[in-house]
Amino acid sequence: MGISVHDVVAFSQARANLSDLAEQVKAGAEKIITKNGESYVALIDADRLDYYHRLERERIHLLLIDEASKGLDDVAAGRVKDARQVIRRLKRKRAA
Repeated sequence: MGISVHDVVAFSQARANLSDLAEQVKAGAEKIITKNGESYVALIDADRLDYYHRLERERIHLLLIDEASKGLDDVAAGRVKDARQVIRRLKRKRAA
């Protein structure tokens, strides 16, 4: 669902019509509230916000799984270094 010109509301208008805007949002609309002509905040249904948060958590989990998979591929291919040696080398470089 796209945002139309009717979904962009000035802050002062939103303040005066909050109850009506909330009903529109509950019915499925999303509203962009502007302040000084710039987008400021969005008014969306709480269930939709929860859904967006779940999607973001799932995306983060998928990224972590992808990174773990790449790490396992590195281990399988022998592209590994001993962590203690690397830390010692870094400390020596910092001290120099």
